Amino acid sequence: MKKISIIQQQKKPINIKVCGITSIEQMEQMDKLHIDFVGLCFDENASNNVIGKIDASDCKYVDIDTKKIGLFKNQSEDFILEQIEDFGLDLIQLNGNETPTFCFKLSKEIEVIKNFNLDLNNDKLLYDFLKNYDEVCDYYIFNDSFPNGNCSIESKAWQSLINYSIEKPFFIGSEFILPSDAPAFQSFKHPDFLGIELGQHFEKNTDTKDTSMILSFSRALNQVVN
Repeated sequence: MKKISIIQQQKKPINIKVCGITSIEQMEQMDKLHIDFVGLCFDENASNNVIGKIDASDCKYVDIDTKKIGLFKNQSEDFILEQIEDFGLDLIQLNGNETPTFCFKLSKEIEVIKNFNLDLNNDKLLYDFLKNYDEVCDYYIFNDSFPNGNCSIESKAWQSLINYSIEKPFFIGSEFILPSDAPAFQSFKHPDFLGIELGQHFEKNTDTKDTSMILSFSRALNQVVN
């Protein structure tokens, strides 16, 4: 399996990733909205787990330009590789306690995004920890460390990203992003900033994305960065 860099393919100033997709119809909707990436959850403990909801063959051969990211959490290498092949995934995102060695093995097969939580009180510790993953992951995604999503886009955790040389293309995770937050990106400048993830704040319910809200956010974001 040959790795293909999404950096070479995505030319937009800020890429948008919509996570929690649970149907082919949603994938096609996101493609029509020119969303860059969709996230498919394979965590058996999650309500939006795609296994049993999306036919693997339909997913593999769906005719869209939007890239498919498989979301995994503390699952085996064999299981992940099987889903990559069956569902035709373009990238994977690891949301658990995966070690650098584990990430390295998978990075030989496909591009890897590693999730890290930003702790308001220990951000320096996090950035020191990232050094262990520099050579084994292709991208990072930073999320809110609070379980109830109490952190906002204006928080110290969000702002602290500007102060560090991350040296790895990164996304800002869905826990931070609210529908009204597009203007906040006008003042956020970081050479490694790749894109943002939209999640639960852009849903009507667990299985239904709010396409009008996503479209409005995307348009507002384009106005800010162009």
